[in-house]
Amino acid sequence: MNNYDIIVFGGGAAGCAAAYTAGKLGFKTLLLEKQGVLGGSMTAGLVVPAMKSSENQINTEFYSDLISEMKKFNSQITYQNNPGWFNPEILKIALDNLMSKAGVDVLFNATVLRINLSGRKLTDIVISSTLLSEHIDTIYSDNNNILSERIGARYFVDATGNSEIFKNLNCNFLENKDETQPFSLRFIMSGINLDVFSKWLLDFDKDREVTTVENVANSVHLSTAYTWDTGREWALAPLFNDAVNKKILKDTDRNYFQVFTIPNMPSSLAFNCPRLVSADGSINIRNISKALLDARQAVYRLSNFCKEYFPGFENSYISNISDMLGIRTSRRIKGKYLYTMNDIITGKKFDNPVAIADYPIDVHSKDKNSSTLKTVQDYQIPVEALMSADYDNLFAAGRNISADFMAQGAIRIQPTCFSMGEGLVKYIFKNLNS
Repeated sequence: MNNYDIIVFGGGAAGCAAAYTAGKLGFKTLLLEKQGVLGGSMTAGLVVPAMKSSENQINTEFYSDLISEMKKFNSQITYQNNPGWFNPEILKIALDNLMSKAGVDVLFNATVLRINLSGRKLTDIVISSTLLSEHIDTIYSDNNNILSERIGARYFVDATGNSEIFKNLNCNFLENKDETQPFSLRFIMSGINLDVFSKWLLDFDKDREVTTVENVANSVHLSTAYTWDTGREWALAPLFNDAVNKKILKDTDRNYFQVFTIPNMPSSLAFNCPRLVSADGSINIRNISKALLDARQAVYRLSNFCKEYFPGFENSYISNISDMLGIRTSRRIKGKYLYTMNDIITGKKFDNPVAIADYPIDVHSKDKNSSTLKTVQDYQIPVEALMSADYDNLFAAGRNISADFMAQGAIRIQPTCFSMGEGLVKYIFKNLNS
């Protein structure tokens, strides 16, 4: 049986940061990823850019090294004082490189068949490949069985986003079926004349809190948005209203619209939409499947809308649709500490913080004028919210930590997840490693 110091489940933002940090600290580290690429929502989910957080962040070595690695590929920019603008395709390569440099073993297309326990501790797991036509959950060998493999470790980190390992172990969760946020499905359009579009956009929308355009590294970069909420005057509103009246869009297609340019993709835009208000946000397989079917139809309608109404889109086309839904709400573990919205609002201090952030409490709603976006000052996230209440060597990192629903709406962004993964492993190394 192979043995590691630490096994990290899930190669998204928190998982990559945790694994990279563990490898750099000298832990023998295994990173298990169910897909064929690292990055999770950042790459397979096309969730770019990473949102900006506090100037006082801690545990930022992984993020800094990732930025440096992406710069080597000319695929990172700093825009509007935010360094998290990445090319999602090149990011796949950069993350591979970082894991290699840190000496992390990575297994792709990995699925966990069984978890073995001794009292309140995990001892080892049995894994196989998601590419197999069926799961073989009883046959494994300590030597060379190709169907499955048994692997032991001292520490285990569930960074799967949806707490898949905790779910496998029937742990206690904080989730409430009435506490959900709508899914999104990101996509990219290419073949856009960004010079033409950006000039038109700057003239059409004078609100610089919504629409910005800059020249960065001799390339046009921009961002703009629109929602069906009526709390502000949206410059793009008349265009969306007209498209709905002409049945180019469904009414629900206009509930949320946001676009960003992408480093080293000079004729492309990344779309943070459609937001799927027809789905209830729960993560059961039937709901997710229906959401994907609905979303791809909405993507096509939105692409036609852009070609019809936006100068510079005349020769544009859909170049990439995310393989995974953007999930904002997930299972949250019952940990040694329940992190709450009040902790965020009051800026409560903790003895062992793993992250400092100031990203707002951002909770999307499927209903008009019902979303929450509450600005806050710096807040700390305690390591105890990442510790399992059920097992002594099992931890969470990412949006699945022990937090209430509203707090999760703030802590789920990528830079905060980077810090959580890194800070957790540093805490284990300093306080638990013996």
